[in-house]
Amino acid sequence: MNVWNHANPQLKDLVTYKPGKPIEELARERGMQPGDIIKMASNENPLGPSPKAVAAMTEALSQAHIYPDGFGFKLRDAIAKKFDVGIGQVVLGNGSNEIIEFIGHAFLKPGDNIVTAEHAFVVYKLMATLFGAETIEVPDPGFVHDLDAMLAAITPETKELFIANPNNPTGTMVSMEALERFMDQVPDHVVVVIDEAYYEFVPEPPDTMKFVREGRNVILLRTFSKIQGLAGLRIGYGIGPEELIGVLHKTRQPFNANSIAQAGAVAGLLDNDHQETTRRITDEGRTYFQTEFERLGLKYVPSFANFVLVHVGDGDAIFQKMLDKGVIVRAMAEYKLPEWVRISVGTMEQNRRCIATLEQVL
Repeated sequence: MNVWNHANPQLKDLVTYKPGKPIEELARERGMQPGDIIKMASNENPLGPSPKAVAAMTEALSQAHIYPDGFGFKLRDAIAKKFDVGIGQVVLGNGSNEIIEFIGHAFLKPGDNIVTAEHAFVVYKLMATLFGAETIEVPDPGFVHDLDAMLAAITPETKELFIANPNNPTGTMVSMEALERFMDQVPDHVVVVIDEAYYEFVPEPPDTMKFVREGRNVILLRTFSKIQGLAGLRIGYGIGPEELIGVLHKTRQPFNANSIAQAGAVAGLLDNDHQETTRRITDEGRTYFQTEFERLGLKYVPSFANFVLVHVGDGDAIFQKMLDKGVIVRAMAEYKLPEWVRISVGTMEQNRRCIATLEQVL
């Protein structure tokens, strides 16, 4: 039997998402010790999770035999209070990626399309393809979302439009002024998804919550994976008008956010000291990287996030050579950027080793 005679046809040519190479995998492949490898590929928090989150998760482990709160009341309530919205305006996801899937379930069908920037997070296109929808990729001069061009790309079949701000993998941003102009013009039949996975790294991020308060057709995506250091728990959230979030809840599986993740996220959300320390280390590391790239004569994209996109000539080759020396970065060919790599900010010790290795292999 040829399974493709029965499987959904749009899956056949779908290229699956490639996560950053795990330390353990590289250690197995190259016969290295995991402790000798540093990972600068996945925009993770080099400090790890908040100690308060670790304590909360440890306590929650004793109740691991009990199903989690399927409605995530404590975490949704904490998020709602932090951002001054109603609890009915918050939905939890197994990572914010799952909420992208909820939005697809809610609004996409074959023949529809989504609009996104050419060099935006590749998962938007992957999810659209899963639902049989097409993706309109709009050129982004200077790697910045061109909101006017994205508006012009909207068709009657457009159901979703994604703005990643700051954007992954470029680290660029659009301003609040540009977002306001855009939101005033976007048609009512389009759900605008503003992906703010990295917004906590921005000193004065756009007040996108304003669009939620105004009842616009918008969903904000946020995550505990980055500044909170809880990437391994897969926990994220969406905020939007209550009616829109209510639709997403209908697409959500029961118990999609596990109890350990919920407990850690509540504690981490309230640990401002850990977030401030992470911000400071990120600012220092990002500045260091960009200064070193200038010293090395490498073109880079000034970043607002916890990573920097840098032009190295042959991204895959540099990626492989750095792997040989126990340093994992992220090649960018899947983003149609074969001459670039993305490097995440680590501790200063890791940052210095990464730059020394990069200089050695160039």
